[in-house]
Amino acid sequence: MAAEFEICESKLLKGVYIIKPNKFKDFRGEIYTAFLSEEIDKLLPKPLKFIQDKFTLSHRNVLRGIHGDHKSYKLVTCVWGEIEQVVVDCRKDSPTYLKWEKWTINADNQLLIFIPPFFGNAHYAKTDEVLFYYKWAYEGDYVDAEEQFTYAYNDERIGIDWGGICPILSERDMKHLKDAQ
Repeated sequence: MAAEFEICESKLLKGVYIIKPNKFKDFRGEIYTAFLSEEIDKLLPKPLKFIQDKFTLSHRNVLRGIHGDHKSYKLVTCVWGEIEQVVVDCRKDSPTYLKWEKWTINADNQLLIFIPPFFGNAHYAKTDEVLFYYKWAYEGDYVDAEEQFTYAYNDERIGIDWGGICPILSERDMKHLKDAQ
């Protein structure tokens, strides 16, 4: 069987991995594998396994994040539509603290991004509808919003180039936007 994925570590953000599925196309359409435990679970510390899946549906110009926590590993992708996916290093003792990397994810590439704890996750919906997929691994209870960290999408210390957007934000993200000013 052909390799299902091409997996490479980010050159900037150590511990973040970019996973490119091997797509098969013919006259009927296309097929690819988005998760294969024997390959992807190798990125997790033992004995963790991915245990929870979530989807978010967003409309054009919605920006979710920058959010993260201290214990969860995430595997994220865009199933439908197109997004700008951003990962920010939020480890205060890291040489790449507040450095970021951005990828466009859409039907042409179906990239998956593996995000470890203490990294912020954000995505911006570039098309009318976006279906975003998270696969989560963590020990203990799920870390919900009140236990997560949040940075404003336009935090000057981070300096993400979003390309002059006017995003639609949640109350949570609006609050942090005000806190950053």
